[in-house]
Amino acid sequence: MVNFIGMIIDVLAGLVLERKHMNIKSVSKLGVFIFLVIPCLLFAESYSSKYKGEELRKIKTLSQDDISELQKGGGWGLAKAAELNGYPGPLHILQMESEISLTPKQKNKIQELYREMNSRAVVLGQELIDLEGKLNTAFAEREIDNESLEEYINAIEAIRSSLRMVHLSAHLETPNILSEAQITLYNQLRGYSSNDPCKNIPKGHNATMWKMHNGCN
Repeated sequence: MVNFIGMIIDVLAGLVLERKHMNIKSVSKLGVFIFLVIPCLLFAESYSSKYKGEELRKIKTLSQDDISELQKGGGWGLAKAAELNGYPGPLHILQMESEISLTPKQKNKIQELYREMNSRAVVLGQELIDLEGKLNTAFAEREIDNESLEEYINAIEAIRSSLRMVHLSAHLETPNILSEAQITLYNQLRGYSSNDPCKNIPKGHNATMWKMHNGCN
């Protein structure tokens, strides 16, 4: 780094002297300036926060997309533990009802499950937004201490926990309504892959023998 800066100083000094526009003293000052400024320029990006721009948000911890998702009762990523392990989400099931051949009875059950989940999620989502807003205001107005901070955090995490329970518990019910074939098709349509040999029996293989050789229960 020092050698790189020195090279730049030498080059610039040489150019200045050749043109005789500056004396040695001026060149020295230029060299000091370059020595101080160049490291700042080189390392400026490394100090740049990944949160830059978020300071302009009304609620710093929530993007507008986050707020919209919570207000409409969306999953907000809280159901990944279920969704990515073969427990389909009610909303997505309804969106692909034709592709996975939902029966009228299945559709009614999924719709009921979704309505219950969504109605509770909308209420909890708004509560979470409000609490994050209060926490943000408390910091912004410098009206917070350890005691009030703990109260805010406990309240926020309690709502987040309840919200996650709402979404995960809904996912937990869907395998009781769908067939294994429908769940497999759902996962394929969602773009999920699985390397589990017990769930992915190659065409042309005897299912019983395949499962036995792969230690499936």
